[in-house]
Amino acid sequence: MSEDIHPSVARVKAALAQLGGNPELVRKLSQPARTSAEAAAALGVTVSQIVNSLVFLAKTPTSQHPVLVLSSGGHRVDLDLIATAFGVTEIVKADAELVKSTTGFAIGGVSPVGHITKIPTIVDLDLGIFPEVWAAGGHPYWVYPTTFKELVAMTGAAAVVVSADPVAGS
Repeated sequence: MSEDIHPSVARVKAALAQLGGNPELVRKLSQPARTSAEAAAALGVTVSQIVNSLVFLAKTPTSQHPVLVLSSGGHRVDLDLIATAFGVTEIVKADAELVKSTTGFAIGGVSPVGHITKIPTIVDLDLGIFPEVWAAGGHPYWVYPTTFKELVAMTGAAAVVVSADPVAGS
């Protein structure tokens, strides 16, 4: 099947191939999935099985830089836990411009891989309770299945607790 794909989806597929993932598993949905709830509904899985790729600005008294948190869609991340994981004093949500300039993806399509810059990353330990999770494929219509182990391996991320709340829908 020959299908025109968005350049950011092509970048994700290339990254998956380079990192040992399967680019053939990236697939287009019939509707956009900009939120974990939309993605879960489209895929017929629980919201907790959706990987949220969240960009934040990590701050210290003397510097700041973007970081990526790959979290379960089943709960809200705890900013204090994230700050501790990255060894910074404060974490704030990144604006759309910072997300795009750091990852190359628009909010709603940020993939765990294929970023245009290297970004420090952590992975939510709660994603490990599922045999399969789903991540954005670089565009709101595109997703791919993966595993917790594969996310950690492909991103080089530390696996940490990112929420004090238990995962819903597990």
